[in-house]
Amino acid sequence: MGSVLALSSGPGHQNWPFSPDPPPSHWNAHPAHWDSPPRWERRDGRLPNPGSFHSLHRGCKDVFPQQIEGVKMILNKTLSSFFKVSHALHLSAVSPSYYRFHVEHLQSDDYSKDKDAPALIGEMDSSGSLNAHALLHLTERVRARSVFQTQQSQFVTWQFETEYRGNDFTAAVTVANPDILRESVILVAHFLQSVSSGLVLGGELVYHRGRAEEGGILTLAGQYSRPNWVATLNAGKGGAHASYYHRANKQIQVGVEFEASTRTQETTTSFGYQMELPEANMVFRGMINSRCIIGGVLEKRLTPLPATLIMGAFVNHRGDKLQVGLGVNVG
Repeated sequence: MGSVLALSSGPGHQNWPFSPDPPPSHWNAHPAHWDSPPRWERRDGRLPNPGSFHSLHRGCKDVFPQQIEGVKMILNKTLSSFFKVSHALHLSAVSPSYYRFHVEHLQSDDYSKDKDAPALIGEMDSSGSLNAHALLHLTERVRARSVFQTQQSQFVTWQFETEYRGNDFTAAVTVANPDILRESVILVAHFLQSVSSGLVLGGELVYHRGRAEEGGILTLAGQYSRPNWVATLNAGKGGAHASYYHRANKQIQVGVEFEASTRTQETTTSFGYQMELPEANMVFRGMINSRCIIGGVLEKRLTPLPATLIMGAFVNHRGDKLQVGLGVNVG
């Protein structure tokens, strides 16, 4: 919920299967070390840093399969130790087909990771829409993030975030879509505090000001984690979002989500699981929810080739709809 994309929609999945919206791109993903606990917090039995607010439900969400429809091919190329590019071509009969060019500048070698090197991410598709993402470490504890997004020739998102990570807490402030002429702005404040080694409490305050309206929404959050499971709850005026993640063993992970929105007056319960088969180089993710949607995605590593075959299908029994997808990820 740290981005304006999340603020403009209700709680829950942003792109359910059979949604009229196109599948989201991966431009908003952080580098692997961005949300990992800093090195200086693991000392002398001190309470750990709770991480970022928007990553509270990440463990559970990673278990669910990502929507795939039509035919998609992704070609990844590492040009150097800090420069990566990718090309994505998606052909679909349901949503508009597109070509997407993605580029990353992040120093991925061990030395730069220790130095918390900056990351610059950009993406443009065939319609002319542009996404730009910058992640900077101002000091050892202060991080800055900026996001710009255009839809063809119009700016739709521009936001700036500053995050401070203490030994056992995280505080962040985000300014989204400030417009002096229209006298509108969105302010978001996050705070998380580690109460014990497994309990994290905090909240989010969203304030929106415009010419015709003004208001705020307070959301409280809590997370309790053990070595094999994590339970998280967000509740506020806008709705509630609860998730439970459990790692049964090295091969099987399961997750359960409950989402309720006061704006749409809808509730959704979802169950997802992930099964890894290392001997076969395969990963399967499946899901079922209270909307009578069942889906699954199979990823098969085509060794010794540097490619992954992706096959997926989603069935909406209530709407009598079927979506089937096939993809290849090279590199």
